[in-house]
Amino acid sequence: MRTLIRDVQIFDGSGSPLRPGAVLIEGDRISRVADTPDALDAEAVDQVIEGHGRTLMPGLVDAHTHLTWASSIEKIYHQFILPPEEHKVAAWRNARVLLDQGFTSLYSAGTLVDGIEPELAAAIEAGETPGPRLVPSTIERSPEGAEGVDTGNVFNGRGADAMRGFVKHCAEAGVQSIKLVVSGEDALKPGTAQHVLYTEDEMIAAREATREAGLWIAAHAYYPDAVNLALDAGARVIYHASYADDATVARMIAEKDRFFYAPGPGVSVGALEATPPPHIDMSAMKASAADRLEREAKLVPALKAGGVRVLIGGDYGFPFNPNGRNARDLAHFVTHYGYTPAEALIAATRLGGELMGLDVGQVREGWLADLLLVDGDPTADVAILQDAARLAMIMKGGALHKAPAAAEAA
Repeated sequence: MRTLIRDVQIFDGSGSPLRPGAVLIEGDRISRVADTPDALDAEAVDQVIEGHGRTLMPGLVDAHTHLTWASSIEKIYHQFILPPEEHKVAAWRNARVLLDQGFTSLYSAGTLVDGIEPELAAAIEAGETPGPRLVPSTIERSPEGAEGVDTGNVFNGRGADAMRGFVKHCAEAGVQSIKLVVSGEDALKPGTAQHVLYTEDEMIAAREATREAGLWIAAHAYYPDAVNLALDAGARVIYHASYADDATVARMIAEKDRFFYAPGPGVSVGALEATPPPHIDMSAMKASAADRLEREAKLVPALKAGGVRVLIGGDYGFPFNPNGRNARDLAHFVTHYGYTPAEALIAATRLGGELMGLDVGQVREGWLADLLLVDGDPTADVAILQDAARLAMIMKGGALHKAPAAAEAA
């Protein structure tokens, strides 16, 4: 199948400015990127998509996804724990919702149900259900803290051997990235974000075992001790790090080529905007969110200036922050972290593609044809990506999830 997309303004994800052009797709990959809107021969293709001057850009990548955090823009759940079958229904729905919103790749930050994401990733790959490319994870493994901090599921015990056993289980289950909650979470249990929930021996065992198994580590870490443990363990991606001190920031910059960083502003903004009913007390969560955003307003620009690869992805899936609103993170990067729209787009495309370890995130010859055709210029206003109606085309691997004709008819 050869598809020509012509008369478009191309944002290629590389950092180059928007430019007119045309793109030829053969099978699931981009074969030609031309610098003039009508440079390619329309007679030698199976399908022509007229861009009408709209923006062609890479599909979006979410670096901190929770598909089993069930709430979405289509269905809100007011509890996290669901019957297994309902959790599966929600995860399958959320994958499709995110593809509908222009996200063609997802890096999972952990699940509430062990084994569900490898099954979902396989179903998406087989074409049995619509969804983005998915790096699947397992339950968020977080032991009880030294002072009884109950933040998650220890799964199979404490100690280095238990950690190695956990990684072995994940490898056998088809998981690609394990999620370790290295510190507590003030938003859920005030005063716990400073608590370190793993020993050095456990984290080193995680590093050795994941390297041997070919798996990655995603680490939830707020304070310096936890961030440094995550770096020691060779984490591929570190979430939050909101309270990193100067020495930790210096280390993160020095080791910038070894990991990715996703601050997660979405959940903070969502918490501050939430208007819960009187019987729901979100005061601690709101206070934590305000504090994190204030600190990250200085932290994120410093890490970005030092060359750290900063990614979007904001803990979507809470009732006040449902899956499907993930594109808000781009605007949060502009509003709270001082990014230009183009810089936010790069974080959501090229840098996200590097995290995925796939040929995605750029409009580039030889790369996978995961593409969006956008009605408007997101390099001027990233907020337009929050409106799925502005996505005239959604393509994944050369196949149309949303065709321009259907969008124009609507």
